[in-house]
Amino acid sequence: MKISPYISFNGNCEEAVFFYEKAFNVKAEISRYKDAPKENDYQVQEGTENLIMHAQFELNGETIMLADMPPEYPVKNGNNIAIMAEFNNTETAKSAFEALKEGGEVIMELQETFWSKCFGSLIDKFGIYWNISIGCP
Repeated sequence: MKISPYISFNGNCEEAVFFYEKAFNVKAEISRYKDAPKENDYQVQEGTENLIMHAQFELNGETIMLADMPPEYPVKNGNNIAIMAEFNNTETAKSAFEALKEGGEVIMELQETFWSKCFGSLIDKFGIYWNISIGCP
């Protein structure tokens, strides 16, 4: 299992990515909402096309992930950083997701997406945000 921080923004992720690239002398990989595959009836919300859907860079061998959140999920202090837990198999990911959601709140049920065989997000009963995944970029 790999653990990475996932930092969320309210539309200023691009500014943050450029800032961190300069501060850490790194180059980030960037995907925008408009770059999402058109399959599976995925609809890009109007006004979010150029926002960053996912960005990441390596820092001392660790992955830092960033994204702009859609307007229906506004970012505020407390929900702006999640823990990304990437698993090697579906059974382990499902088991962790089921355990973490007990007493918590599911944001996105564990499901197949265009970026992962299995992805879900939730807030556990202690208020900690988790992204559970297999094979995220």
